[in-house]
Amino acid sequence: MNIQKMMKQMQQMQSQMQKSQAELAARSFDASVAGGKVAVTANGHGDIQSVKIAKEIVDPSDVEMLEDLVLSAIQQLQKKIKDTQNAEMGKLTGGLGLPPGLGL
Repeated sequence: MNIQKMMKQMQQMQSQMQKSQAELAARSFDASVAGGKVAVTANGHGDIQSVKIAKEIVDPSDVEMLEDLVLSAIQQLQKKIKDTQNAEMGKLTGGLGLPPGLGL
């Protein structure tokens, strides 16, 4: 493969990655726990946009349970975003033989 062709392919891939990252950032991701009683929404960058907690699970005598539910929802949301990012980048870098998780 000649170097000019390879450079052109790399530039195209970089452009596609930037487009994909912008599209992911614009997406909204949701995760919920406790049957939807705690729900968290974030954008593709992982910036939390909202947290919703149903009144019936707010128990002042058991704050730890509520903290655990919120943490669990956030962790699920982060995993969903990361998995989506990895899948999208994998589509672009799949032909390069890069190790999983290694994005450009």
